[in-house]
Formats: sequence, C-alpha cells, structure tokens
Amino acid sequence: MAVAVEGGEKWFRTCDVTGFKVDVRAEKIAKVNAVMAVVSFLIAVIAALLLVFTRWQLFHILPVDWYYRVLTLHGLDALVFWIIFFELAALTFASTAFLNTRMSSPAAGWLGTLLAIVGWLLVNYTILAGQADVLMTSYAPLKAHPLFYLGMILFAVGALVIVTTFFANLMIWRRENPGQSLPLFVYGLMAAAIIAVITIVSGAIIYIPTFLWSLGIIKDIDPAVYKLVWWGLGHPSQQINVAAHVSVWYLLAFLTVGGTSINEKVSRFAFVLYIVAINVASAHHLLVDPAVSPVWKVWNTSYVMYLAVFASMIHAFAVPSAIEVAQRRKGFTKGLFEWLKAAPWGNPGFSGLMLSLIIFGFIGGITGVVNGMEQTNIIVHNTISVTGHFKGAVVGGTALAFMSVTYYLIPLLFRKKIAFYGVAKYVPWLFGIGIAILGVSMYILGAFGVPRRHWDITFSGGPFTYTFNPVTDFFWALFGLGGALAVIGALIWILQVVVSVFFGQPFNGPKDLQIPIAEPPPPAKGEHEGFAAPGTFVLVLLFMVTFIIFVALNYGWLSAMWEVK
Repeated sequence: MAVAVEGGEKWFRTCDVTGFKVDVRAEKIAKVNAVMAVVSFLIAVIAALLLVFTRWQLFHILPVDWYYRVLTLHGLDALVFWIIFFELAALTFASTAFLNTRMSSPAAGWLGTLLAIVGWLLVNYTILAGQADVLMTSYAPLKAHPLFYLGMILFAVGALVIVTTFFANLMIWRRENPGQSLPLFVYGLMAAAIIAVITIVSGAIIYIPTFLWSLGIIKDIDPAVYKLVWWGLGHPSQQINVAAHVSVWYLLAFLTVGGTSINEKVSRFAFVLYIVAINVASAHHLLVDPAVSPVWKVWNTSYVMYLAVFASMIHAFAVPSAIEVAQRRKGFTKGLFEWLKAAPWGNPGFSGLMLSLIIFGFIGGITGVVNGMEQTNIIVHNTISVTGHFKGAVVGGTALAFMSVTYYLIPLLFRKKIAFYGVAKYVPWLFGIGIAILGVSMYILGAFGVPRRHWDITFSGGPFTYTFNPVTDFFWALFGLGGALAVIGALIWILQVVVSVFFGQPFNGPKDLQIPIAEPPPPAKGEHEGFAAPGTFVLVLLFMVTFIIFVALNYGWLSAMWEVK
C-alpha cells in the first residue's frame, strides 16, 4: 500500500518482507527498464540460436546477408541493451528502496527511460530492415542508416540521464544519513555507474560525428580514429557489467546464506581499482593496429591491466569466503568443504551465484587475461576464441548473475509469485552448463584457427578453400550442444519472468515467498584460530594453479609459432 507523505510530494510503500521504504515512482521506472531488459534478452537468445546453427557448418541455416544481420542484432541486444536496461533498473531501485530514500527526479527517470526505449526501437528496426548490417562494432567505412546512429545516441543519452539520477539519489541519501557508509551492494553499483559515465561519453564522442557522416554532413570518418574511440565504448560497457554483477554476487551471498564480506574495506578498494584500471583492457582490441605504438599497447595490456585483474582476484576470494564464514557460523564446520556441501543448492539464487562465479573466473577471467595481454593475444586474435571468452565473462558471469537475482526481484519488485517455481532450480544449471560448454568449445575452435565472424569458415565456392583438422568436428558438436542447452535454460527463465510479471498471482507478503531469504548467521564465537575461510583459500589456490598452467601453455604455443633458426 502506498502512503502519501508531506502533502503528496513523496510516495512510499513499506516492503513487508525486507522492511524497506520503497518510492513507488522509482519502482515503476525500475519495472519498465527491467521489462525492456527481458525483451532485449529474448531477441538476443533467438538470434543466438540462429547463429549457433549457422556457424556450425553441418547446418548453416542462414544465408549470408541474414547471418550478418542477425549477428548485428545479437551483439547489440545481448551485449548492450539487455544488460544496460537491467542495470538501469538496478541503479534506480538500489539507490532508492535499498537506501530507504526518495527518487531525486522521477521526471528525469522517465525521460531517460523514454529516450533509451526510442533508441532501442530505432536500432532494432534499422537492423531488421536490412539498413544496418554493420555488426555491433559498426567499423567505418561500413555505413548504416542514420537512424541506427541516432538510436544509439538516444539510448546512450537516456542511460546517462538515469545514471545521473542515480548519483542525485545518492546525494539525497548522503544528506539524510551523514557519516554512514553505502551498503557494499550499492557501493559496487556506484562503481559501475562511474564507469558508465566514462563509457557513454566515449560513445557520444564517436557516434555523433559518425551520425553526421551518415547524413553526408561530414565527408569522412578516419577508420583508425573510429576504432580507437569506439572501443572506449565497446569494451568498457562490458566493464560496467563486471562491476554490476560482482555487486549482485555480494547481494546474492547475503540473500541466500546471510554472507557478508569478511573485510568490506578491501572489497570496496577492489571496486575503486575497477574504476581506475579496468577500462584499459579496451586496448587489447587494438593490438594488431598500427595506429598506436607498441609502448602504449604493452603498458595498457600489462602493468595497468594487472590492477584490474588484482581487483577481480580480491572479489574471487571475498564472495565465496563470505558464504563459507556464514555457513561455518551455522555449524557446518567439518573438514574443508562441509559448508559448501550443505549450501542451499536447490535455491536458484545460490546455484546461479556459484555457477556465475565459477564460469566467470575459470572461463571468462582466465581467457580474458590471456586474450588481453599484448604477447599472447596474437594466438587467438580475431578468432572465435574471442567470442568464447565473451560467453564465459558476459553471459556465464553477468547474464547468469542477473537471471539468478531476478528470482528475488519478481516477488520484491513486481509483487508477483514466481510462476513454475518448481523448475527454477534447474534453470541456472541448464543455462550455466550450456554456456560453459559453448564457451570452452568456441575457445578451442579458435585455437584451431576458426575465424571470429566469417559466415562460411571453409570459404566454399571461392578460389581458395580450407579444411580444418577433423577433430574440430567433435568441438562443433559440443558447440551445438552447449548452445542448445543455454537457449533452453534462457527461454525457460524468460517464460517464467513473463508469466510471473504479466499473468502471475499477486504476492501477498512473507507467506507467499517461494525463494527463501536467509537469516543472518549467529555472531562469531571469539577469535578464530587459523584461516576464517580455509575452504575458499584452497579453492582460490586451485584457481591460481589453473591460471598459471593456462598462461604457461599459451606462452609455450606462442614460442612454437615464432621459430628462430
């Protein structure tokens, strides 16, 4: 029930589960952005299915023109629209309800949402109309219809407006709560919002002149300049995702087992390192370009990038250790891993969190460092290995984390019961295992030289053809299997969300809560002897060994490519 406060100027409802004071105006804006996120995700998933069975030469279902059209559609809806719309919903809801404060300007929130939706419509329309077959990167001199660039500009401006209201909401909270620290979840989202400002400004710097070029007002766009500036948008937009989904990891650890970071100061410092250093990873997209110097390439992809890697290492320990400490305080103290065995694996929020953490670390993170280093990048540059890395980082990491936390958002934000909740516990496993198989198979296929974007990898009908090692047939089969499993998991999740939100039963308080919210664990009993999280420490050592072995193998393969006689 909403209640008017101070003459109707402020409207709130009190959440009967969390006790939060929710500004219903912000809630509506968050709902619209969340719905747009799911619609974008549906488009991306359908496009992904078509691409999987086109890249796999055994089926090759799309003609060449529609392949590049669908590839453009998938790239933008999966890597930009679905994730950023979700993040805009999270920023709006977290900076109001999570902080028990009001929205600074609902009018600005609605303006930003409207601009983003209009931009989304223009971009998707021009792609499907065959007027923007330029892929997500839209490298000059490839030219799309002016409405494509206008749509990207409008979407970026809309997102920037909502990010600005997020900061204004934080200022209101700070004025009302002097001396208090932001909750870690909101602090992480603040880091994501700061990265978003840098990212969106980079996009504006390049998309505005490109729009004028498409209209004929500007004569030429230098391809090297375009690529350099565009990657200030293209890669950092995924770094927004990293900061956001790590924030969601901390939130899910708290919701599922009552876990909190064993050292919040260190976790906050890691988010600061993201702000300072994570965007330099954009440089690895330019490592074969002659426009920038070798010194610039090595500096950005080595010394500075390692600060961001260090930040991710901190989170890789902090999140599972928060879970372990909470579980041990509940009495699961036998051996190294009873806490993990006794965890609530039937809760899709928890299983999704753990799978997201594992896939992002072991597949997305490790391959990302190898792809991003100036020395080893050349082995996989512009092969399908690059998109295999995306699957581990952005899909297995970000998308799975967002999907998992949605099971909490449906009752708490949309005030609806979760439809078909009995199948929810299978969704993270279907989607996560599918993405893991897909990502690993793509990375291995790239090691055999399969190109990243080409419609026909055998170049059939051309003056020169190529036959890959027969072992790649096995990995193409894994590629198809992984893609199919991931699509099935994603479609089940989308069906649950749509039915729940638009046709679901009303949520009437704690008695209707299907997904459990954990009680805080009992306080620690005095000083702990030895490591507070020994199991996590062993798991992190396992990760480090895997990482070292993979990097060593890549340097070995690199040395084999450069024979000196």
